[in-house]
Amino acid sequence: MVSWVFSIVQIFYTHLQNEDYKSATQLCHEDFVFYLQLDSPIRGTDGFIESEKQNFDAFKGFQFTIEQIFTDKDSVAVFMIFDGNQPGTLMDIEPTGNQVRFSLMMLLKIQDGKIIEKRAHFDKADILR
Repeated sequence: MVSWVFSIVQIFYTHLQNEDYKSATQLCHEDFVFYLQLDSPIRGTDGFIESEKQNFDAFKGFQFTIEQIFTDKDSVAVFMIFDGNQPGTLMDIEPTGNQVRFSLMMLLKIQDGKIIEKRAHFDKADILR
């Protein structure tokens, strides 16, 4: 199962990086839930994609570099680096064009061969710097 889990996670993030949201959502369970930082769930893939697009639209041409993936039963921890520049508005900050690089930690749960839960953990102050 471990190599398959690695593959689904890598493919999922490749689809997001390519802004191929339809393909990314096909890897998600019908009961998918996204937690952005706190325990405020966004249920379903539509809300998840809307949230991600708001962030990714501010960083056209961004890249995810997966540094490490750890699995434990049905859970997958992903440590990655995000690189991009900011040609769009983000968190009420006007476009700067500045290069942005920060780390992210994601926790995903797999059920029935699909991603059923995604929890995002990042340092907002790091991003704003």
